[in-house]
Amino acid sequence: MKKFSAVLIAAVLALTSVAALAHSGGTDSKGCHRNHKTGDYHCH
Repeated sequence: MKKFSAVLIAAVLALTSVAALAHSGGTDSKGCHRNHKTGDYHCH
């Protein structure tokens, strides 16, 4: 049962960490960019 739990936890972590990848956005000289769909301007 411990082995199954460890595998399950590892699988959940692997799947959720994919969502944390950054997008490929072109940033300006300040490190910011505009989302053309929403009009939002934000910095990273």
